[in-house]
Amino acid sequence: MGAKRSGPYFCGIDAAMDVIGGKWKALILWELEANGVRRFGELRRGLPGVSEKMLIQQLRELEEDGIVTREIFPEIPPRVEYQLTELGSALNRALEPLGAWGRERIDRIGADRVHATV
Repeated sequence: MGAKRSGPYFCGIDAAMDVIGGKWKALILWELEANGVRRFGELRRGLPGVSEKMLIQQLRELEEDGIVTREIFPEIPPRVEYQLTELGSALNRALEPLGAWGRERIDRIGADRVHATV
């Protein structure tokens, strides 16, 4: 895929944002944490609004960073499954306080929530 992102960084937040930056990566992490191993189509259905191209790109970057693993099964048609690595689970734990803050904000401002169709 492209050049490996490896800094230089201003601080730890800068380095972390290099891994989770963009709208979909944190949501992919949340989806995999909530549901465990997921096939590509399941991930796509769980993330309303993501295009196939964007999901593929974001998953490849997360795989390059060691956050998710991708397993291809030699079947017809091929089955591909994604899951969090230990590093990905650690990243999710680090994001938990941010998620709690966001849930409080949703309640505070009375925002609607998107519900995924499964």
